[in-house]
Amino acid sequence: MKDTVAVDAKRILLRYGTPISILDRITQEERIGLARTIARTALQDREARLRELLAEAGHIKAAS
Repeated sequence: MKDTVAVDAKRILLRYGTPISILDRITQEERIGLARTIARTALQDREARLRELLAEAGHIKAAS
């Protein structure tokens, strides 16, 4: 079951703009946590919220 959740989490993160190079560096547990947070976010806010979360975790630079 955990494999299915991990695959779905990866799909969600890719759908909302996480670059593959960053996804490869994120642990499976972190992917699942990020995807759960994004799934609870309003649809129109998901891309922006994902960028914020990735920046907070130090995976990407924060937008100026």
